[in-house]
Amino acid sequence: MTVLCQDDSPVAWLKRHGHLSERQAMAAERIQRDYYLACLSPHVTQGWDMLPATRTRRGPHEPLTPTETQVAARQRFHAAIDAVGPGLADVLWRVVCEGTGLDAAERELGWPRRAGKLVLGLALDRLADHYDPSHRNPSARSPFLRPR
Repeated sequence: MTVLCQDDSPVAWLKRHGHLSERQAMAAERIQRDYYLACLSPHVTQGWDMLPATRTRRGPHEPLTPTETQVAARQRFHAAIDAVGPGLADVLWRVVCEGTGLDAAERELGWPRRAGKLVLGLALDRLADHYDPSHRNPSARSPFLRPR
C-alpha cells in the first residue's frame, strides 16, 4: 500500500503522537522522498514508457533511459538502506517507504506485537546517522531508548 497523503502516513502518526524525534522524522522524509523520486514503488497502471516511437512491431528504436534525477535518487536510496543494515531495513522500507502500518509490518515480519516501534526507532536512528554523521546525539534518539 502506498500512502498518498503525508498526514495519513504511519510516520506522521508516530511523529504526531511523540514516538519519533524530529531527527528521525526528517530522516524518514528524506528516504521516502528518494524512494518516490527513484520510482521504486510498484506501478498500478500501464507503463507507457516503452511505446514504439514509430508504428513497427519491434518497439522503439532506442529504449528510454531514466533521468539523472531518478538515477541519483536510486543511488541515495540504496546507500541509505545499506547503511541501515539488513535487519533494520525491512521494517524501515515497509513502514516509511511503502506506508504499511506498524501492526501489519509486525505480522508480515513475524514479530511480536509492539516490537516494530522499537526496531523502527533504531532503524531511523541509524538512517539519521547516515544522513548526518556529525550530529550523532544520544539525546535525540528514539524516545523509547532514553533512560528513565
